[in-house]
Amino acid sequence: MNSYLLIASILSFFLGAAHSFLGEYLIFKNKKEKGNLVPSKGNVELKERHLRILWATWHLASVFGWCIGAILLKIAAIENLKNTELIDLILNAIICTMFLSSALVLVGTKGKHPGWIVLLLIGILTLIGN
Repeated sequence: MNSYLLIASILSFFLGAAHSFLGEYLIFKNKKEKGNLVPSKGNVELKERHLRILWATWHLASVFGWCIGAILLKIAAIENLKNTELIDLILNAIICTMFLSSALVLVGTKGKHPGWIVLLLIGILTLIGN
């Protein structure tokens, strides 16, 4: 088993779970009507329809992280991994995605959101594991 890809996979699952859980608790908790799953308490600056798509997009990022984690886990488990063109393409796409995502979060939050560090670690581990 490729331990670098395994750790990158675990970090992807962890980041996705933390992202959804903390987002619900810290951002969307006070924007929901009692008993509703999707937040709907918009205001002048953020209309309800915008709040709803923001919520969906927030959790979409977590789902994508879990999917990347599943792909990394499957590739990590392959015995005698021969670097085929397809595996190289997949891993290089994940590496680029993680590095660019890390830079986006770093710049967008002026380094104050720790997510950029985890994204960077996933990218580095995937690069090493490739």
